[in-house]
Amino acid sequence: MSTVLIVDDSSTVREMVSSILKKSGLAIIEAADGLEAKQKIQATSPDLVVTDIVMPKMNGYELCRWIKNDPEAPDPKIPVVMCTSKSEEFDRYWGMKQGADAYIAKPFIPAELVKTIKQLLRG
Repeated sequence: MSTVLIVDDSSTVREMVSSILKKSGLAIIEAADGLEAKQKIQATSPDLVVTDIVMPKMNGYELCRWIKNDPEAPDPKIPVVMCTSKSEEFDRYWGMKQGADAYIAKPFIPAELVKTIKQLLRG
């Protein structure tokens, strides 16, 4: 079973995404911000990360850069999906430039999120 880390400062969003992904047979870990996510990634090395962008302490762009570029990060090949309300073309461009593997704007279609995650996990 693949493990997905959901990073969002909204507990409601984390619960909703968790519920959707659990129904798809995925194990879930949650974090409320980028710093907590960083600790959980170092402790558990999830198979994929779904992150919001706008969060306190460490935003999604910084988290993605850390995963993809920092030698202290466990695995730069961990796929990162940015799932955010920042839906402008520039936001998408900047997210992909940070190393994100996919970018999904909120509100999203649950089936689209699941399909994207499953494709990235198959790698």
